[in-house]
Amino acid sequence: MTEEAFDVIVVGSCMTDLVSQAPRLPKAGETIHGHKFFIGFGGKGANQCIQAARLGAKTAMVGKDFFGDNYIQNFKDNGVHTDFVGQTSNSATGAASIIVNDAGENAIVIVAGANMLLGSEELHKALPAIRHTKVLVCQLEISPQTSLQALRMAQENKVKTIFNPAPAIPDLGPEFYGVSDVFCCNESEAELLTGSSVGNVDEAHKAGQELLKRGCRSVIITLGPQGCVVLKVEEPSPKYVPTTAVTAVDTTGAGDSFIGALAFYMAHYPTMPLEEMALRANRVAGVSVQAVGTQTSYPFRKDLPAELF
Repeated sequence: MTEEAFDVIVVGSCMTDLVSQAPRLPKAGETIHGHKFFIGFGGKGANQCIQAARLGAKTAMVGKDFFGDNYIQNFKDNGVHTDFVGQTSNSATGAASIIVNDAGENAIVIVAGANMLLGSEELHKALPAIRHTKVLVCQLEISPQTSLQALRMAQENKVKTIFNPAPAIPDLGPEFYGVSDVFCCNESEAELLTGSSVGNVDEAHKAGQELLKRGCRSVIITLGPQGCVVLKVEEPSPKYVPTTAVTAVDTTGAGDSFIGALAFYMAHYPTMPLEEMALRANRVAGVSVQAVGTQTSYPFRKDLPAELF
């Protein structure tokens, strides 16, 4: 492998999104008519990687998919390095069934499939690249042990880490906190992890302080249209970062857009204050919710105002 240095490496999931748009989300046992169906590329890991790439980061994906020829082509089309995306016939492709209502809200069921086969062997192959990257990003749509191992590898090599504990698991291993330079979750994930309600900015501050106590260097809790809160070990007072109101068409993948943008800013502007990075990442994610689909809604650098760069 060439010792090329990446800005961002994402260890995570590739999913095929099966998206239905309907006036509202169905109730249990109910069948309703939708007005549109499409298939897209998704998976938290892949989404985050592609958003970082579209902003101009040199990215690589470490993942596993079922015969994913068209998925690998999708990465290449977006300028993502794919040497570490393995193909396997031992498991079905990861799939996400997504319903989006007219208000842009969604309900999602994921089946991880081949994503669960990503393990030590693939990480070992990617280690030379991980050693030379600026930022490593992980989530929980692959085996938690694989994510933890990747975060540890990064930390041992002084690589900055972003950990997105999503989809959240209530019994997250305590060692995850210590390997997270930036621990970034949304309100429902923060709620599940801390056991306390996170419905507003004050509650998010409290939950963030609890997560910091567990060993993270910094915490970002995203609050959708309310913006986000940023907490850092070295600055005891939490910062609230508001966001500009936009009309949401489809919020699917907005959190991943935020994290991909955050990874880009951490790699390209390492001295920028974290709250400024969060402010800009919020703006990028705000653009993504104004278009339909997940990756298809992610803006390129050329589509964004110059002051974001």
